[in-house]
Amino acid sequence: MELDGKVVVVTGGTRGVGAGIARAFAEAGAEVLACARRPPDVPVPKTGFVPLDVRDADAVRRFFAGLPRLDVLVNNAGGAPYRLLTDTDAERHARVIELNLLAPLTVSLAAHAHLRRAKGSIVMIGSVSGSRPSPGSAAYGAAKAGLENLARSMAVEWAPDVRVNTLVVGMVRTELAHLHYGGEEGVEAVARTVPLGRLALPSDVGAAAVFLASDAAAYISGASLTVHGGGERPAFLDAATANKET
Repeated sequence: MELDGKVVVVTGGTRGVGAGIARAFAEAGAEVLACARRPPDVPVPKTGFVPLDVRDADAVRRFFAGLPRLDVLVNNAGGAPYRLLTDTDAERHARVIELNLLAPLTVSLAAHAHLRRAKGSIVMIGSVSGSRPSPGSAAYGAAKAGLENLARSMAVEWAPDVRVNTLVVGMVRTELAHLHYGGEEGVEAVARTVPLGRLALPSDVGAAAVFLASDAAAYISGASLTVHGGGERPAFLDAATANKET
């Protein structure tokens, strides 16, 4: 799955999952540009940085117009704070959808001409939140569901020149995971609910992204690859009393 000489853009590629993705492509031999609003606290080795707010359509178009070449686009930028639906107004929820759904569309359209010439590919970074109820992040889950559907439509419209796939990502141990799960003890407790016994690492997501962008996946398009360690144990198994050992 070597990508020597390929040019890769990773949005939101300076920290967390995005940094893991950028690092994986760099280790595979690609020339990587990470885009984000702020520079990384810790530079990702062998990766360039370009300041860019993916919600600024004009800035996005200028950035891609200035690239001499592009082989792979990873739409990773996104996220949302925990916020129950009735805790804020519709405009704030709309901004979550803008970042997680409309911005990847804007970026993909701006990159399309480059990718078509290169016979390249797009990797969308989706979430398991898009396929299950997401209380506290409902707008985010709705956006990720839409992103996965958008990727399937792109895969049809832009074939055979551009392949488009989605990584459906579960829980990831990033540098901020302890804040999200209530400290290291919370992280460990959540990890025990995953069948493989741990949260994903950013490098796990990066390896999957490299695979989808490589020649090894040359016939894969319009697909969703789930990276969640086996998913979540069904709650009814713990609630049921029949057939339990005493």
